Amino acid sequence: MVERKLKIANKNFKSRLIVGTGKYKSFRECANAIKASGADIVTVAVRRVNISDKNKARLMDYINPKKITYLPNTAGCFNAEDAIRTLRLAREIGGWKLVKLEVLGDKKNLFPEMIETLRSTELLTKEGFKVMVYCNDDPLMAKRLENAGAVAIMPLAAPIGSGLGIQNRVNIKIIRSQTKLPLIIDAGIGQASDASIAMELGCDGVLINTAIAKAKNPIQMAEAMKLAVLSGRKSFLSGRINPNLFGSASTTNKGII
Repeated sequence: MVERKLKIANKNFKSRLIVGTGKYKSFRECANAIKASGADIVTVAVRRVNISDKNKARLMDYINPKKITYLPNTAGCFNAEDAIRTLRLAREIGGWKLVKLEVLGDKKNLFPEMIETLRSTELLTKEGFKVMVYCNDDPLMAKRLENAGAVAIMPLAAPIGSGLGIQNRVNIKIIRSQTKLPLIIDAGIGQASDASIAMELGCDGVLINTAIAKAKNPIQMAEAMKLAVLSGRKSFLSGRINPNLFGSASTTNKGII
């Protein structure tokens, strides 16, 4: 299989690792981690991260949006109306049309509210937004989002910030088999091996925030995630051997004395 760049909404990206900008100790630490990660895309919570008030420290002062693609998201929204309003604001502030939609069902579990998510996707697509959608790992709902006009499907591996890793590999494989859209694992990654597994399942990318920002050494973890994504992708493209319940000798019996 020939390697290709990650392509989302007709735009190519070198890195398959997307990094969030929340939860860091400072904007400077965030910027250093992103540099170490090699990410081309960073997510920005429009309702939480300052990107417009010039009288306060702004993310843009540390991460140049002309060099790294900002992906505005709707973190903290619990219905379609709030999510749509937030992304319209992002469009007004920075002209952003490539966005990440995230509509949550409750404040405890932070699972996506899929009915509102689907409705938001339909409405935003009609307004010309290119919508990357955070969703559960339900193959049927993933297909509905694709049919609604999403430009990327972003199922959770586990609850946001949990660090539990991929809990349902089967569903991820099913979603992979039925969609030609970019498939990006979003939420639940805890360590580098989780990112590698996601890529070995055939995912096109991984979005990581908490596992990097809250690591004891965020800069080093960012680099680890970068290498894990690269390794997992190469492993997937190489084509793994078929699993076997029984042993298989590394050399043949032919010519044995």
